[in-house]
Amino acid sequence: MHDMKLNDIRDNDGARKGRMRVGRGIGSGKGKTAGRGQKGAKARSGVAINGFEGGQMPLHMRIPKRGFNNIFASDYAIVNLGAVQKAIDAGKLDANATIDHAALKAASLARGGKDGVRLLAKGELTAKASFLVAGASKGALEAVEKAGGKVEVIEVVAAADKAKAKKGTALAAAKAARKA
Repeated sequence: MHDMKLNDIRDNDGARKGRMRVGRGIGSGKGKTAGRGQKGAKARSGVAINGFEGGQMPLHMRIPKRGFNNIFASDYAIVNLGAVQKAIDAGKLDANATIDHAALKAASLARGGKDGVRLLAKGELTAKASFLVAGASKGALEAVEKAGGKVEVIEVVAAADKAKAKKGTALAAAKAARKA
């Protein structure tokens, strides 16, 4: 009987097939065009024709467009009172100091919010805290005042109004220049 050693273990012949090496001469059977046929986008490198329908209008372009993305919409970071209370309990927020956008961001409660923070009433607030925010729901205002705190709402000028004001000043300047 023959002893088997680990270094003698082999696969059966033909169990593992080597990969096809294309473009290695006429004798290989996959030379010249390397199995890609002649010409066309697919014969070239860097093919990306997902959804291309041979010049016919592709499905994604035949389907009607829907929806609207308002570029002047206000972008608020939404913060719930329950999350604020949790952060105060965990010691991430100081209830004695004024809680504003920077403080909420530092406590990683406010993400984004180009136009500031909007306070919503989800959850329970028991700590007495004062807030300096861009907006707050009616329920949130009541909940904060019930807990003995106060909410100060900063006046934020919307992007649309800024654009209008800018356009107005530009028009006025142009009219004044025409008169002079």
